[in-house]
Amino acid sequence: MTKVTTGATMSLDGYIADASHGGFEYLFQWYANGDVETPTADPGMTLRTSAASARHLRDLNERTGALVVGRRLFDMTNGWGGRHPMDVPVVVVTHHVPDGWEPENDSFVFVTDGIESAIDRAKALAGDKEVGVNGGTIATQVVQAGLLDEVHVDLVPVLLGDGIPLFADVTIAPLQLDGPISVVEGDGVTHLAYRVRAAA
Repeated sequence: MTKVTTGATMSLDGYIADASHGGFEYLFQWYANGDVETPTADPGMTLRTSAASARHLRDLNERTGALVVGRRLFDMTNGWGGRHPMDVPVVVVTHHVPDGWEPENDSFVFVTDGIESAIDRAKALAGDKEVGVNGGTIATQVVQAGLLDEVHVDLVPVLLGDGIPLFADVTIAPLQLDGPISVVEGDGVTHLAYRVRAAA
């Protein structure tokens, strides 16, 4: 069965972006604070991290078969220039297909009928690999639909004070998780993984 995970880099006070959808100069420092290079599908983007974080990223890339993101992230990144840096297909949850894009191509699939359909489509694309879900609104929709298996957090030592949480307005809280099931200490970041506890 295909595993569905969500993950994000997060501040110590629980935010994956500041209130204006920024703050990444603090959150993403760990992507460029080491000597080990990790190339991406974007020729202009090579990550330089600690050895431990590079192994973590390599493992993540190897086990991920598809991604699910929201329309806001797709628009903010301009569709990653046509291909996500992880070089996997991306299912975009949206109300309508953006102008100039086909409903489906090798890089992107636009799903307009809800999160369950998006997860089903991503699972079909991922095969026996994992489906990764973007943090924030999409992660909240997935966890509330009972479709999330694991939560991965790249915890960085910064306090943003306010911002966008990994999960916002969860109506099924409290929701307990088991773990951490994995802890990897990088330079300026701790990579954590938790398993969503099955409903009793």
